[in-house]
Amino acid sequence: MRIVAVVSMTLCAVVAGQTLANAPPLQVRKSVGIDAPAEKVWAVVKDFNGLNSWHPAVATDEIVAGANNAPGAVRLLTLKGGGTIQEKLLSFDDTTHTFKYSIVDGVLPVSQYTSILSVKSAGADKSVVTWSGHFKRKNPADNPGANEGNKTAIDAISGVYQSGLDSLKKKLEAK
Repeated sequence: MRIVAVVSMTLCAVVAGQTLANAPPLQVRKSVGIDAPAEKVWAVVKDFNGLNSWHPAVATDEIVAGANNAPGAVRLLTLKGGGTIQEKLLSFDDTTHTFKYSIVDGVLPVSQYTSILSVKSAGADKSVVTWSGHFKRKNPADNPGANEGNKTAIDAISGVYQSGLDSLKKKLEAK
């Protein structure tokens, strides 16, 4: 009887693992040129607790664990349209103007999400901000629902990145 139970549990775990593996890895990469020096842009972007100061979808941004800009910090984003996203800072490099984070929990239709945000100089008083992410769709089923597939996940992240980068550019180039 014990053997049957162990075999059954093992088969369930294998099937569940295969289902999770069926959702393919996805990625999005967006960049924007900004007419401002990289140091000025980084001063705004690097504040892990300040996404609400430049992203139009974020109402509030609160560090709920750890210290701001320190790996391990967890922020809670409350969205203007409703819902929350909890993110964890994985790495932070003030010298290369780069940080990496993951989504711990949230309303976006993605799972296994990690993202890198970086600022690079593009010459005198110019910079390029790049936001890239790797993830899977939240629904790993072979045939996810109409609003749960790869396109939905890619479109959601693309929209988050593009609206944020457009807003950042507008904020930093305002005279």
